[in-house]
Amino acid sequence: MSVERTLHHFPLDPASRLARLVLGEKRLAFTDVSVRYWERPRDLTKLNPSGMVPVLVETAGDAPPLVLCESRAIVDHLMESCPEPALMADTPAERAEARRLMTWFERKFEFEASGYILHEKIEKRLLGLGPPELANLRQGKDALKSHLFMLDDLLQAREWLAGKRLSLADFTAAAYMSVIDYFGDVPWRDAPAVKTWYMKMKSRPCFRPLLADRWPGLAPAGHYDDLDF
Repeated sequence: MSVERTLHHFPLDPASRLARLVLGEKRLAFTDVSVRYWERPRDLTKLNPSGMVPVLVETAGDAPPLVLCESRAIVDHLMESCPEPALMADTPAERAEARRLMTWFERKFEFEASGYILHEKIEKRLLGLGPPELANLRQGKDALKSHLFMLDDLLQAREWLAGKRLSLADFTAAAYMSVIDYFGDVPWRDAPAVKTWYMKMKSRPCFRPLLADRWPGLAPAGHYDDLDF
């Protein structure tokens, strides 16, 4: 039975980008609906009471729609319902490392780096909260460098973030890094192994829709959609 999918998302939201990358890597067709979630639109809060994106709605035949709220639930569902191509390694150790890194980005990286940068660069603009606070931006960028050095050490010893195989850890990291790179705030010269890894991620077909993202009043950096930046 064919399944129709609709993804409610915000283009510059890392969690939304992760869902889009996984759908794209698995070559699953979907309709994307861009949502101004900060306005708490009624259609969104009906689907997800938290008012957060992403939300994936699947419909198949006469069955009631399946509503999946936020990225972890969406990704887990897609991994179970559409197992190929597999996005986790065969070995338990490498799968555990991939999950560790996914949690690293969703918690530590977001708390220390991207949360500061994206709040000042995106959220304050969208919510009309005034100009960016330079101290907050500096704090986020300093933390970003520390995370880049950690990732660079990993990638100097590994083919992909979690080991020998491309995994959800890579897509999670790329989703978070890509939004910061939209504004040109990633110091790629400080982490050459991370830059090489990100070039490989940008070259994957599932990444093309992200590179085409634009938001009114928020222009991307000149190199944002350049595969050989």
